[in-house]
Amino acid sequence: MTLHERFMKQALGLARKGAGRVSPNPLVGAVVVRSGAVVGAGYHRRFGGPHAEVHALQQAGELARGADMYVTLEPCSHTGKTPPCADAIIQAGVGRVFAGMADPNPLVSGRGIKKLRAAGIAVESGILENECRRLNESFLKYITTGMPFVALKSAATLDGRIATRTGDSKWITCPESRRVAHRLRFEADAVMVGSGTVLADDPLLTVRLGRKAAAQPLRVIVDGRLRTPLASHVVQPEYAAGTMIVTTAGRAATPKARTLKAAGVRVLACPQKTGRIDMRRLLKKLAAGGIASVLIEGGAELAASALEAGVVDKVYFFYALKILGGRQAVGMIGGTGPSRIAEAVSIVDMRLRRIKNDILIEGYVEKKAPLIKSAGRKR
Repeated sequence: MTLHERFMKQALGLARKGAGRVSPNPLVGAVVVRSGAVVGAGYHRRFGGPHAEVHALQQAGELARGADMYVTLEPCSHTGKTPPCADAIIQAGVGRVFAGMADPNPLVSGRGIKKLRAAGIAVESGILENECRRLNESFLKYITTGMPFVALKSAATLDGRIATRTGDSKWITCPESRRVAHRLRFEADAVMVGSGTVLADDPLLTVRLGRKAAAQPLRVIVDGRLRTPLASHVVQPEYAAGTMIVTTAGRAATPKARTLKAAGVRVLACPQKTGRIDMRRLLKKLAAGGIASVLIEGGAELAASALEAGVVDKVYFFYALKILGGRQAVGMIGGTGPSRIAEAVSIVDMRLRRIKNDILIEGYVEKKAPLIKSAGRKR
């Protein structure tokens, strides 16, 4: 590992601390280095707050003059909720800037680097670029396509069952796996389930990590027939304001929909496609409301609908070392399914992780999400 990569890894570690708190902004970390030692460090802590570079420069103080800065993403050059970071770097007198990657945001997109170079600051981009792109895969998808990054999560037995023939599903995986799943919720802008999951499990769909989360993800219930019971948890006063029920235009105009709205639930009308809520149209509407990432948690029919619509970017499949069996037990993915193996969804860039007695398989849907580029630096 080179010296540049070592300092960029430190910046990446800092950036991850902002997960679940800064969306739809990107995760960014920065360190200021002088004579081989870190003299300032920072990360983007919350949406609307100071950026990573500002925190790092404040900590470095006068030691920033003539020093090197390592930042995971190209410094911004425009005024948004905060002033341009490029201006702060120039004013601090930083000597060189090493960026993990260029910012794909059209408001920045090379302008930050150009501004720094015009001020006489040497800039090198592309250090640990793959790691930096993976860190911000949700932001990259959202800012370049106008669609959220979609992850599909499921917990199943080794033979792919998510519930018994009677519908019992608690608990398939171990507490440690469930904690990882709650971390995925925490980092997502929205958690999505189908009405069948609400009817079967009456879930809270909240983040429970042993401490109060800074913000809960939006709870999205895909419910074309508006079957969500008025007594379900997600409709109660404590949770209603953070719940959105997606249904058809006709159902959205019914007395039940008006009752849900009066309770504080958001009811969103969305067109159907082949008898189901059109997932692409739904995700486009969510993105327009600032939702950059969606975690689909269940059930089998919603998972099938998302895969068939081609909107899934990534999967998180938790497998317990158990075999359930049974013809009527519920499988991970519903729907009709393809008629040929060649039509199966392929997963690439797979990672396997052992979580106590469970296995987590994480990977990307082929041709959907490798935002990872070939290695190499750009000067």
